[in-house]
Amino acid sequence: MKTVILNGSPRKNWNTAMILKEAQKGAEARGDEVLYVDLYDLNFTGCRSCLACKRAGIEEPCRCYWKDEFSPVLEEIYKADHLILGSPIYFGDPTGVLRAALERIVFPALSYNDYSSTFKGKVDVSVFLTMNAPEQYYEQGYKAKMENYFASFGKLNGKIKLYPVCNTLQVNDYSKYEMKGFSEEKKKLSREEQFPKDLELAYKVGAGEL
Repeated sequence: MKTVILNGSPRKNWNTAMILKEAQKGAEARGDEVLYVDLYDLNFTGCRSCLACKRAGIEEPCRCYWKDEFSPVLEEIYKADHLILGSPIYFGDPTGVLRAALERIVFPALSYNDYSSTFKGKVDVSVFLTMNAPEQYYEQGYKAKMENYFASFGKLNGKIKLYPVCNTLQVNDYSKYEMKGFSEEKKKLSREEQFPKDLELAYKVGAGEL
């Protein structure tokens, strides 16, 4: 089994990364070969609309022919059994680098003849979305939008599951920032009571238990 994990957060050791590293531990405990990538470390863009993957008669239609630092990662994703993504929610959307990665992953797998999938394999996709918003806000404001957005991963022929990680702690010391719209006490309580459960869930996702 092969698992590829993409961290779409600019922070390498905070909420999203902590969740993904637990998923990594779960996958490694199962014996998976694991590739963990911090997307902000890579110099790449979203789809360039070169349409090389749509040329008539090419042997490998499900392949991105644009070359940059995401190219080798994309090749590993197409050989994987499980793709795990993580991103904070910024202005109601995943981060730009995660959206860029999604374009590069999905567009080669989309047939412009009949909108079926040109991908011959099967990759299950798990998405962790971290946010300082409470769970109720996610359910009412984000859930349907995110499910619709990540449905495009259906072109990889596997299952797609979304896991919200809500009411996260943004910083260790709120007094150092102009962030009076948030209760440090409540945020730290959520960190103590809920975040360990989120980490446990991430481990199980990585281990294939969910």
